[in-house]
Amino acid sequence: MRHSLILPLVFSLYFLTLFLPTQARHHYHKKHKHSYYQNAHEISPSPTPLSGPSSAPDEAPSPSPVDNENYHNAPEISPSPAPYFAPSTTPSPSPSVNQSYHNASSNLFDVRTFGAIGDGITDDTESFKMAWDTACQSELAVKVILVPQSFSFMIQSTIFTGPCRGDLVLKVDGTLMPPDGPESWPKSNSKRQWLVFYRINGMSLEGSGLIDGKGAKWWDLPCKPHKGPHGKTSPEPCDSPVAIRFFMSSNLTVQGLRIKNSPQFHFRFDGCQSVHVESLYITAPALSPNTDGIHIENTNDVKIYNSVISNGDDCVSIGAGCHDVDIKNITCGPGHGISIGSLGKQNSRACVSNITVRDSVIKVSDNGVRIKTWQGGAGSVSGVTFSNIHMDTVRNPIIIDQFYCLSKDCANKTSAVFITNIAYTNIKGTYDIRHPPMHFACSDSVPCTNLTLSDIELLPAQGDIVLDPFCWSAYGNSETLTIPPVSCLLEGLPQSISGNDIYHC
Repeated sequence: MRHSLILPLVFSLYFLTLFLPTQARHHYHKKHKHSYYQNAHEISPSPTPLSGPSSAPDEAPSPSPVDNENYHNAPEISPSPAPYFAPSTTPSPSPSVNQSYHNASSNLFDVRTFGAIGDGITDDTESFKMAWDTACQSELAVKVILVPQSFSFMIQSTIFTGPCRGDLVLKVDGTLMPPDGPESWPKSNSKRQWLVFYRINGMSLEGSGLIDGKGAKWWDLPCKPHKGPHGKTSPEPCDSPVAIRFFMSSNLTVQGLRIKNSPQFHFRFDGCQSVHVESLYITAPALSPNTDGIHIENTNDVKIYNSVISNGDDCVSIGAGCHDVDIKNITCGPGHGISIGSLGKQNSRACVSNITVRDSVIKVSDNGVRIKTWQGGAGSVSGVTFSNIHMDTVRNPIIIDQFYCLSKDCANKTSAVFITNIAYTNIKGTYDIRHPPMHFACSDSVPCTNLTLSDIELLPAQGDIVLDPFCWSAYGNSETLTIPPVSCLLEGLPQSISGNDIYHC
């Protein structure tokens, strides 16, 4: 009985030893197969073709420089998304993609990055205007517009307008030039001015470059002096552009530049305040008409220092409405000297005061230090000092001319610009004996008053000394002995101008 029970149990154990290993092997293989596919999803598939859809369709692409011609803030705009499989190979935006690309983290605005070519032929006007407008509106405290060296940029007549945010520096290290002469000047552009800076507060025009006015073809117009038929001036319209004009602007600096051959004035400041001119080199031929170096009008708080000016007209000319002007260390000539005026033209009123010209050299010039006014004007010139000036072969070293006239048919008039309180101190050198070294021609009805001379020593460059300076209605005195002696000045004050308010400003 016991054996009959044991035998079935043995067979049951044997059957289990055969069946269980087989089921275990099947379970193991299934688990291994599942683990294989789980790991396969962690390996990237083959790269998606470039034409395929983006892996991040809900991310809008960044603006492209091509979409916006005024694009300049590239570092602040993310580049377009790169294909997700190779992000490290995507190039950054290049300036060659957009000519007006500018690094907003820098205060430098190179005109070439705004499209300027600089080959001296291509019209770069629009590129300069874009560079100006971009820098003008930038919120940086100081912006530098760079005209790079080794390039020549041709620009049409243009007005650069403010006000601007912060201060601007136009750094000219290359060459700037206008169209070549009247025939190349677009008819729609003003022929009275080339580059104008209007309503700017806080600007510096500087650099080591050249501004070439290309004035020769303008000087040869028939309307210019001695260029018409038989050497006479033609009555035709005679507009010629001023090279650089600042208008209704303040806190200006112009320094370090070379400028040559302007069609008319090289620099003109109209209605400006706080002007500092330093270390300029201005040149034009001695016979180039109306090529004043620096002209100021209705402008005050002016400093003109350490400059060389050689041209066909006044080195520095001071017009109506100017006061508080200091001119120092100027080498002037050939030219027409340093002048106040002309003033009072067409019966106008002119007020000029507190002018100093000092520590300068005037050489081979028609005039030295000059005050010139038209008959019929009103107002006054007062508080003027000319000191420490060396004359080298100057035709009229010291001259006041209240009969200034460009023709022979100017009528005498009873009114004039009143000239008073003019001091000449330590003026020495040589003069051309064709004219007297001192010439004081004042109005009959409005004489010059309070002219003072001291330490004057003027000798002839060649020939005998001229002993008779010229005086007419001129009141004043010599505080020291002068060479030549001045005995023609009248003493005291004339009664004709006392209490007359028309002559005071």
